[in-house]
Amino acid sequence: MHANAALVATFLQASGVAGEVRALPEAAPTAAAAAAQLGCEVGAIANSLIFSADGAPLLVLTSGAHRVDTTKVARLVGAQKVERATPEFVREATGQPIGGVAPVGHPRPIRTLVDTWLDKWDVVWAAAGHPHTIFPTSYGELLRLTGGEAADVGA
Repeated sequence: MHANAALVATFLQASGVAGEVRALPEAAPTAAAAAAQLGCEVGAIANSLIFSADGAPLLVLTSGAHRVDTTKVARLVGAQKVERATPEFVREATGQPIGGVAPVGHPRPIRTLVDTWLDKWDVVWAAAGHPHTIFPTSYGELLRLTGGEAADVGA
């Protein structure tokens, strides 16, 4: 198991999460790719997207069926500007690569918004620190694990 995925697995186990990190046969850098491999709806994939909110990292966990409305997110977090982060910014904030960013297992806590749309599914799938790894969870569990705020972030 990749070191990032092992870190996520340890965090999940220590947090009392029943779902375990799973390896996928192919990389799943997008929600559509993950859904195709898992045989689930794309909306049940929790995309972990890192943004720069006035220069500070912001994690938005959104349904794979949504695009993030950065203007709406800026209002929600009280930022002047929210923009997609560069791969270098993502790696620095999370220790993980784009396409595999987990909602947990980061070097430091990151302010997090959790898309209310994810509450439509009993099982939600999130990346586990590497593009080949994923774990099952739930909307409520994502809120608990991340200390995130429930929010309507979709465009």
